[in-house]
Amino acid sequence: MVCMVSRSGRELQRYNNMGGRQVVGCIPYRYKQDIDGNGSNQLEVLMISSQKSQRLMFPKGGWELDESLEEAACRESLEEAGVIGLVECELGQWNFISKRYGIYYEGYMFPLFVKEQLDHWPEKNVRTRVWMSVGEAREVCQHWWMKEALDILVQRLISSHIFLD
Repeated sequence: MVCMVSRSGRELQRYNNMGGRQVVGCIPYRYKQDIDGNGSNQLEVLMISSQKSQRLMFPKGGWELDESLEEAACRESLEEAGVIGLVECELGQWNFISKRYGIYYEGYMFPLFVKEQLDHWPEKNVRTRVWMSVGEAREVCQHWWMKEALDILVQRLISSHIFLD
């Protein structure tokens, strides 16, 4: 059973020693299939719109006290993008300035190999999701640190011979 309500509030939110939020995101990915359902080696990533605009990014949100980084990545992917999959080894940790508060946040990113895409998910009515190529994602992603995480994922997949362009 999948929880169909997003967590809300900041009572369980983690903060770094400078008072900045610790956030966790992931890059949901899969390999494109042809019309007959046959797999290929062409990588696609899933991006979502912001709640406040149509600008695109990867799912991310607050890391809470009662979960691991990997659990937070899974939760955010489900809540914001409606996908379930396998969280893989961390891509890295970035420090970036919050546009709203002007303080440094910590962002952790993970790859999520998508196994299931849901028709209904908690934030379906406030977000748009779209599968696209890596090149398209690099062009439209609004966060520099997420673009860096995408580059790391692509290099990791190339070096393991899983992804060919």
